[in-house]
Formats: sequence, C-alpha cells, structure tokens
Amino acid sequence: MKKLLIVAMVMATCIANAQEDGIGLRLGEPLSITYKKFLDGNIAIEGMFGRAGANSAQYYFRSFDNNRPTSNAFYAGHSTGSSFSFNVRGAYHEDITDDLNIDQGYLLAYAGAGLQLRSTRVDYTYTDPSSSVPGIFYRESRRNIDIGPEIFGGSEYYFDDLPISVFAEIGLFMELLDRFGHVKLQGGIGVRYLF
Repeated sequence: MKKLLIVAMVMATCIANAQEDGIGLRLGEPLSITYKKFLDGNIAIEGMFGRAGANSAQYYFRSFDNNRPTSNAFYAGHSTGSSFSFNVRGAYHEDITDDLNIDQGYLLAYAGAGLQLRSTRVDYTYTDPSSSVPGIFYRESRRNIDIGPEIFGGSEYYFDDLPISVFAEIGLFMELLDRFGHVKLQGGIGVRYLF
C-alpha cells in the first residue's frame, strides 16, 4: 500500500507540472506574446497576439491587379506596415520523456488546430496613364485582412528546477477570407514563464 501511495504522489506531481499555465514570447511567424492554459493533463488552449509577417510581393501585386483603383492604374510598387495577428488554438499533448530517455525535466509533444486573424496595411504606389497629368505617382493604402484555420505540431520542454518551458513548433495557415486557399508555412521557437 505504501508503494502505491508513493507512486500515486509522484504521478500527481508530474500531472500537476504538465497543467501549469504559462505566458511567454514566441519568436517566428507570427512573432507573438503567448498564453497557454491546460484544461486537463493532455488538452491545452492557447491565445497569441503579435506581429504578422508580410506576404510575398507577388501576393500584393496580384491583390492590386485584381482590384485596381482605376481601370488604367499600373502597379509601381508597395510597402507594408502596421501588421498584427491574433490566434486562438487548442492542442493535444503527449509526454514523450521516457521514449527519449530524458533524465531531467520532461518533454511534451503536441499537435493541434486553431483559428488565425492576420492584418497588414499595404501602401500601393501606381501610375495612371489616362490621368490629366501623366507620369505622376499615386498612393493608395489598403488593409489586407486574412482569416483562416491553422494546424501545427511541436514539442515543449519543462525544466525541473526553473519555472520556465521552451518550445519549438511548425504549422500551416490557410486563408478562407481574402484569398481562399492561400497557404502559408509558419513556425517558431519560444519560452514561457510558468505559474
């Protein structure tokens, strides 16, 4: 009975550690502040808010070409700025510490899905040969908003003696709104303070 009680206490400690909430910084795409909360031993939800990276130059050229300010507008260039991203996600975690023979701390592998909102201001420069003053460059600012699902997977290492964890992950985001079907590879590394 004593052995069973000791094993139960050790298991409870491990499960309690896996359920620690954390707040931290994620470096990558998107660069974000992240908050993760475990709902039980395996399931966690996460919210991220940060800065979204810009899409490719070809992406914005096609957006301009599909929605010209005037019928004779000719694309000359663009710049981007004032971008942000917001993610809400859920993930399933599995302890793989013993599988990799890790002696200190513990390692969780995870996979999940979520919803992402991305927004970037795009400043277009263009010419209009049909205007009364040819050769003049015009500017137009637009807000590019992308919404869609994401899938991701990664791993997170929890230290024994420090209230921090480090993680690395990779995933895919697919636009549903703005340009249906456009897929973007994303990933990041980060650190969280556990409390």
